[in-house]
Amino acid sequence: MEVSAILDAPCAPEALRPWIEDLLRYPEWLDIVPHAVVAPAHGDDAGPAWSVDLRGRLGPFARAKRLRMVRTAHDAHHARFERAEHDGRQHAPWVLDAQISEVGEGSRLTMTLHYGGRLWIPALDRLLAEEIERSRPRLLERLAP
Repeated sequence: MEVSAILDAPCAPEALRPWIEDLLRYPEWLDIVPHAVVAPAHGDDAGPAWSVDLRGRLGPFARAKRLRMVRTAHDAHHARFERAEHDGRQHAPWVLDAQISEVGEGSRLTMTLHYGGRLWIPALDRLLAEEIERSRPRLLERLAP
């Protein structure tokens, strides 16, 4: 399952960068990430790690998941986070990829969330897309000078 969302923002790409490169900032603007904290480093990590709670609600049903995410790619216009648990168990992959590009006098943020597990239902695709849509105004508000 993969869900993508695009946000056009009236700011330079550099203004978006701090909001996508550090998962600690995601709870400030992204509804599906209500909580994130720095996780202890592990020798196999490709970059810094966070413990992240993901939450979604579909009608009366809510689903929550805690993941240990590691930043595996990072430059001025890109951040990629991948699930990296170190508990000896097999876990479904989660990948969050954020790309920033310059568009005219502003910028475009393209976010893609990939879930590789088997416990996903089609309605949750819609839920995830709606959660991301609701978070757009919150991020735009934080980007305003």
